[in-house]
This record gives sequence, C-alpha cells and structure tokens, in this order.
Amino acid sequence: MGWFSPDESAQPALTAPEPSKDGGYIAPDRSARAQCWEGRDSFFQCLEKNGIIDSVKEDAKARQACAPELKEFEKHCASSWVTYFKKRRVMEFQRDQTLKKLSAEGATPMDTSSAGGAGAAALRGK
Repeated sequence: MGWFSPDESAQPALTAPEPSKDGGYIAPDRSARAQCWEGRDSFFQCLEKNGIIDSVKEDAKARQACAPELKEFEKHCASSWVTYFKKRRVMEFQRDQTLKKLSAEGATPMDTSSAGGAGAAALRGK
C-alpha cells in the first residue's frame, strides 16, 4: 500500500485519516471497513487456493500467486490491519489444527457454563 503511487490515474489514492479534535484519528466508516474486509476475503481465498497458510513467512510466494488480490487488500486496509489479519489467519489455522488433534485423541469439550473455579463460585454466592 503506498500513499505515493506512480500510477495515480488507475486508482484513486487513499486519503490520510482525518484528525479529530482530541488529536487522534477518525476511524474508518462502515463502507471503508466493508471494502477492507472484501479485499481481505479475496486475498485469503487466493491464499487458500494456492495452499499458502502464512503469508507473512511466505511473503514472496504469496505476492507471486496473489498479487492483484494483495494489492486490493493493501489498498483498502490500513497497514496495521493487513498485518493483524495476516497474523490472525495463522493463529486461527493453528487453533483449528489443535482442536482437530484433540478431537481425534478423544477429548471432549468442557461445559463452560459452570467453569470459573473458586473465584467464580464465590461470585455466584456458593
């Protein structure tokens, strides 16, 4: 994602976030977030199709296989969001693999309605 792209006629450049009165920045609106998520989903579908799980570690492979999708993803999302979504994808994959492994070993899900230990029981008045 670049603020200064050489081919400005092809796509309108992202505008810098507007500062708020307190010095922070105004968050993206609903439509901007939706565009970001669409770009993310398209990029992740391409990664899935090409068998790439970690697009951070396999950056060169991901850029080669999914260049147009990555460009759209980076165009519509803040760079911190791009990094976050890429890392979250790996974390979710690892979580799912762990759950499958545990299930295959015969583990059963916990009943979380009564979980919480002694501290939770004290709060419930028991």
